[in-house]
Parts: sequence; C-alpha cells; structure tokens
Amino acid sequence: MFSELPEYDTDISFISSDRPSTDRGSIVIDPMSNMLFDSVDSCRTSSRISTSSDSSFGSTRSATKFSELSSCTDFSSSSLENDEVEAEMKRLKLELQKTMELYSTACKEALTAKQKAVELHRWRMDEERRLEEARTSEEAARKMAEQEKAKYKTALESAQAAQRIAEMESQKRVIAEQKALRETTEEGDRVLSVATLRYRRYPIEEIEEATEYFAESRKIGEGGYGPVFKCYLDHTPVAVKVLRPDAAQGRSQFQQEVEVLSCMRHPNMVLLLGACPEYGCLVYEYMANGSLEDRLFRRGNTRPLTWQLRFRIAAEIATGLHFLHQTKPEPLVHRDLKPGNILLDQNYVSKISDVGLARLVPPSLADDVTQYRMTSTAGTFCYIDPEYQQTGMLGVKSDVYSFGIVLLQILTAKPAMGLTHHVDRAIENGNLADMLDPTVPDWPMEEAMVFAKLALQCAELRRKDRPDLGRVVVPELYKLREVGEENMACFLVGGGGSANPSPSHSFVTPTNLLTKEVKSDPHFPSVYSCGNECVSSASLPEKLEGTNDE
Repeated sequence: MFSELPEYDTDISFISSDRPSTDRGSIVIDPMSNMLFDSVDSCRTSSRISTSSDSSFGSTRSATKFSELSSCTDFSSSSLENDEVEAEMKRLKLELQKTMELYSTACKEALTAKQKAVELHRWRMDEERRLEEARTSEEAARKMAEQEKAKYKTALESAQAAQRIAEMESQKRVIAEQKALRETTEEGDRVLSVATLRYRRYPIEEIEEATEYFAESRKIGEGGYGPVFKCYLDHTPVAVKVLRPDAAQGRSQFQQEVEVLSCMRHPNMVLLLGACPEYGCLVYEYMANGSLEDRLFRRGNTRPLTWQLRFRIAAEIATGLHFLHQTKPEPLVHRDLKPGNILLDQNYVSKISDVGLARLVPPSLADDVTQYRMTSTAGTFCYIDPEYQQTGMLGVKSDVYSFGIVLLQILTAKPAMGLTHHVDRAIENGNLADMLDPTVPDWPMEEAMVFAKLALQCAELRRKDRPDLGRVVVPELYKLREVGEENMACFLVGGGGSANPSPSHSFVTPTNLLTKEVKSDPHFPSVYSCGNECVSSASLPEKLEGTNDE
C-alpha cells in the first residue's frame, strides 16, 4: 500500500539550512510519518483481534450454530478487513497530503516571515540612523538658535544703547537750540557783530577825514562802479572805492557780500581790508606800482617790463583767476578782466582787483556797467566775450577770453582793438617778432611763440574752443615762468644800464629801489622794507603811480 503514495518533497531540512531539499524519488519517513503508520498497524491489529474475539465468543455460545458458517465468516471478515484498511489508507493518505501541504505552506510562510524580519531589521536600522541624524540636526539647530538668540540679544542691547545715545543727543541738540535761540534773542544784532569780526568796519567820518572829504586831489581812478581815492587809514596806505549811489542794494545784503569777499584771500587778489556798509565804501590795500595797463604803456615815463617779469605776471594772473573760478557752490566770474584791473604792488606782484563787485550791486546795475563798457569805448569792448554779447550767458570761459586779450597785450604792449587778428597774421607770415613789444630787445622767440599761440587759443570766438584754465593754461604759463626765472640771476630793469647779463638790462638793488620809491612819494611810509630779498620787479617807475580803476 505504501508503494501507492505519491512522491512529495518531504525533506524540510532547508528550514535550518536556509535552502530547499533536492532529494526526490524516495520517501523519507520522519517521526510524523512513523506515527501515522503505527496508527494504521494498530487499527489492523485491533480489527484482527476484534474478529477473533467475536469468533471465539460465537463458538462459545453456540459452537454448533456457527461451526457451519466458519468458512464463510472468515471470508467475509477478510474482505471487510481489506476494505477497512483501504479506506483507512485513503483517509491517511489524504491527511498526509493535507499535512504536507500545510507543512509546505508553513515553510513558505516561515521564509516570508524571515525575509520580512530581515526587512524590518533593515528598516529599523534606517529609522535609527534617520533618528540619529534628526537628533544631530536638532542639536545643531538648537545651537544655531541659541547663537541667533545671543546675537539678537546683543543687537537688541546695541539698538537700545544707540537709542539711548540718540535720545541723549536729541536732548543735547534741543538744549543747544534753545541756548542758541536765547543767545540770538539776547544779541539782536548778531549778524553785524560777526561781520565786524570778519572785516574791519570803518566809520564814514574816519574815511572822510582820511580822503579830505573825497577831494579830487586824492582821486586816483574812476570806473563803472565808482571813483577810487588814495588815503591813509591806521597809518597804512589804502585805496577807498566808493560805489555809486544807485549801487546800494540794501544794508544787510551788502554786509553779507562784503563778508564773503573779505574771506577770500589769495596772493594774487587785491586784499579787501574793510568797508563802511552804510555808505557803500570798500577799503582795499594800496598797490604802489599802479595798474598793468600803466606799466605796459609806460605812463609816467616808466621803464618797460622785462620779458621774464611779464611771463611771471601772466602766470600770477592765471593763478588768481583760477582761484576765483574754483569758489563754491558756484564759480565767481570776474566779468571785467583787463590790464587796468590788474594792479602791481611795490614788489611788482600782480593782483586782480574789482573781484566780486558784481555781487555787491543789483544785477540790473551790473548789466548796465557791462553795457557801458561795451558801448563807451572800443578798447573796453574788446575784452568782452563775443558769445556773452550774443546770448547774455556768462561763464568762466568768458573770463578766459578776456585773459587771452590781456596775454596778447602783455606780449605786444598794443591796444586791444584787432589785436588777435594782427598777432594771428604775424604768426602765419612768420614775423611775430615785429608784433612784440620793441622796448624789450631780447625776447626769447621760441617761448614768445608758445605764449602767443596760448593767448590766441584763449581768445577763440567760441567757448568750446578755448582751453581749460586749470588743466592747460596755468601749467603752460608756469613752464614759461620757470624759463624766465632760469634766465634771470637777479631781478632786471629795462633800460640802458649795465651790460651784464644783457646789454639792455641792468641790476637794481632793493635799497636803490626803496630809495627811489620813497623819493617819488613823500607820503610813502619809511617802514616798508624788503629786507635781504630781491624785489620782484623788472621795470620800476621813476614816479609812484596810484591805482587806476579803468
């Protein structure tokens, strides 16, 4: 019967070895199978025992009755016994199949469970790793939060400290403003007192006494803004310019403008010493050698200026003019630059006069003065910017044009009318020497040519064609000045004196200079002295000339 059982994979040793069995074709009997077969044997034995017992019992009761049927009974018992065995075997077979199926299913479930356990273990390890990373991140975030909190606390403390400082500063500012307001209230005329500190205020009585009530004998010039008188104030020679009555534009504004002008100090600008605001009087330092115009045209039979001194004067004028154009917030335009407004002191240092007078008078009067100069004489008209005449737009390049005409006059000592045309033609024809001032016999032609071309550039008709004063004109003139200083061992005077270093030049000592000046003016104080320095002069006048506003 056992030979009829089908072959199954009954080897379950792969449970412990983690692999399925490969033995097929033979039945391996395990303990469970032994139990099954033992139960089959016991059933067979019990059947047999039961059959025997029944037979014995029947024979005992009625031996006679059943003796006859013993052979038949044995056959039936044997047949029944075989049927029962077969049925039992079928049942056991089915049970064994079910058991093996259950066992196989259990093995598969065990393998699946083991795989799941491995996956769960891996998942648990990943979760632990992620949890550890989360803990680390949380710790870092906590530390960062603590740092940010500390920074915030520090910033908050700084902000609070700054706020306290700002409040203290605000309180101080309020206290200072209140104090300033009290001081302003207590000092009603604070502006006048401050102006007094910035410049000397002269009473009109003192000026009248010094000028002998503006006597004609004291008058040394007359210009569009008013006459100029020479007098002595505080034992010092000064020039008093009296503005025309119609030039008064209000006491307070006049004081403000005078205060501004008194603060403008430059070696090449005539110094404003003081003023009398009530009557429109301006007190300037006195320039002993008169105007550049007087010296160029040798008024008073003065000696000519040497070319070295002319180069130096040109550089000084350019420096002073550039200083005016650099004022803030707006550049200060002179509007009336010409040789008559360039004065020379006792050392022949050139200084620009009438600086800022256009600011002291109403704009209408300033324009009238300009128009007066344009229409009164042709000589003054030649210094005015052509573009300004056409458009009425005034700028720093307007002064550059006037300066170009002045440079040409320094070079030629000729009137301004048509001077640019004549010099330009002379350069084209190669006879510039014929245009130079003949009173200076030793002109350096190469430097004179550079000087003339620079002057013509400044006097171009269009503003955009004129060079920049600070970047071009001033450096070029200073080069020419250095050339002149290299060729002058001491300060020279034109005329027929000593032949050293040039036949047409002679040396003059400071002592002789001062003696000649003192003799020419009985009012000149004897305290003026040059010490051991050479006087920066190249053509000293034999007679002291006053300032000239024209």
